[in-house]
Amino acid sequence: MARYNAWQNKQLISVIKVMQEDALTQDRGAFFGSLLSTLNHLLWCDQIWLSRFDPAFPKPEGRDTELCPTGAAWCSARQQCDVAISNWAQNLRQDDLDAELTWYSGILQRDATTPFARTVVHFFNHQTHHRGQVHAMLTSAGQEAPVTDLIFMSEDG
Repeated sequence: MARYNAWQNKQLISVIKVMQEDALTQDRGAFFGSLLSTLNHLLWCDQIWLSRFDPAFPKPEGRDTELCPTGAAWCSARQQCDVAISNWAQNLRQDDLDAELTWYSGILQRDATTPFARTVVHFFNHQTHHRGQVHAMLTSAGQEAPVTDLIFMSEDG
């Protein structure tokens, strides 16, 4: 799933880096409004989960939808985060997945504990969920939306 995430984001980056900023920030009626706000939310959440999985990874600062002010900044931060996700996933072991994870939930306003494996599934499912929204917004903006079918990912991602 880390490889799939990186593949998907690599495709998105190729589209985002050539789009005009006004097209990225235009409110498209999605839950987070614009493409950039949705992409920022997803990146922010990936960073917050990584900081929970590995305390050495820094927590994101500021509001989730305002993490990166431009498409170019998002592309750079996204690539860095995907490298971190891949490195983390390569070092993940069954013992880790069999444990529980406790973290402070801003949504619940308290500590939460879940099986680590379920949390990892949530982490990757959350990415897929929001990339679906991004796909729809890109299509409505007249952009070429990336191929998302896992079956079409090459062996090298």
